[in-house]
Amino acid sequence: MIAVIHAELAELRASILFDTGRVPMNERTDMTTVLDRFRLDDKVAIVTGASSGLGVAFAKALAEAGADLVLAARRVERLEATRAIVEQAGRRAITVTADMALPENAPAIVEAAIKEFGHVDILVNNAGKGTAVPATRETPAQFREVIDINLNGCYWMAQACGRVMRPGSAIINIASVAALASGGLPQAAYSASKAGLIGLTRDLAVQWTGRKGIRVTALAPGYFPSEMTEQFPDGYIDSQLPRVPAGRPGDPDELAAAVVFLASPAAGYITGTTLVVDGGLTAL
Repeated sequence: MIAVIHAELAELRASILFDTGRVPMNERTDMTTVLDRFRLDDKVAIVTGASSGLGVAFAKALAEAGADLVLAARRVERLEATRAIVEQAGRRAITVTADMALPENAPAIVEAAIKEFGHVDILVNNAGKGTAVPATRETPAQFREVIDINLNGCYWMAQACGRVMRPGSAIINIASVAALASGGLPQAAYSASKAGLIGLTRDLAVQWTGRKGIRVTALAPGYFPSEMTEQFPDGYIDSQLPRVPAGRPGDPDELAAAVVFLASPAAGYITGTTLVVDGGLTAL
C-alpha cells in the first residue's frame, strides 16, 4: 500500500511539474530531438506592432515555427499584408486594429484571440515609438506619448495575457540597447521607456514564472532596419558601425530567430533576463 501511495504521489508531482512547464528538458518525453524543442506547433501568439518592420518578421518566423497569430496594430491595411504572409506559411491569423497607448485595447486584443483560437500562449510586445528630441525642448505630451506606448502599453498587454495564459506560456518584451548604452541621439523618453521595460520584465518574471508557469523575457536589439531607423539622420547607422564588432547592422530574420527561441520550449529555463542581440555593440 505504501509503495502504491508513493507511486501515485510521484505521478502527481510529475503531472504538476509538466503542466506548469517546470519539468527539466532531460525528463520530458513529449519532444524527440533538440530541433523539436524550437517548434511552436498549434501555439497562439499575439504580436503587437505587426503592421511593419520587425513586427512582420516576428509574425512570419512564429508562423514558420508552427504558431497561429493574432496581429495587432493601428494600420489595418498593413495588417492584412502581414496576415497574408502568415497564411502563406500555412498558419491562421486574425487582425485587430489597436492603439497600444490606450489601456482598454489590451483586453480587447486578448478577447479577440480567445474568441478565435481559445487560448493565448505567446505575447510579443513589439509596438513602439522612437523620438529624438533634445531634453530641454521635449514637451510633457511628447514624453508621455513614448512612455504610454513603449512601456505602459506593454504592461497592459502583459497584464491582459497574464490573466488567461496557461502554464508554459511566454512573454517577450522588445526593449533596446538604448536602455543599456547611449547611441549619441537625444532619446531621453525612448531610452527611459526601454530601460523601464527591462525592469518590468524582471518583476513580472518573478511574479509569474513560479506561480503561473509564465516565462517573461526581453530582447534588446541593436541596429536593425525598421521604420524607426528610417527616421534617423542620413548616415547615422553607418557612423555607428565602427562601434559594432560584427561590422554591420542586424538582419531582421536574426532577431526573429531569437524571438522564436525565447517563445519556445528550448528556452524553458530562461526567464527574467534580457537577451542582447546587437552584434557586440554593448561589449565595447
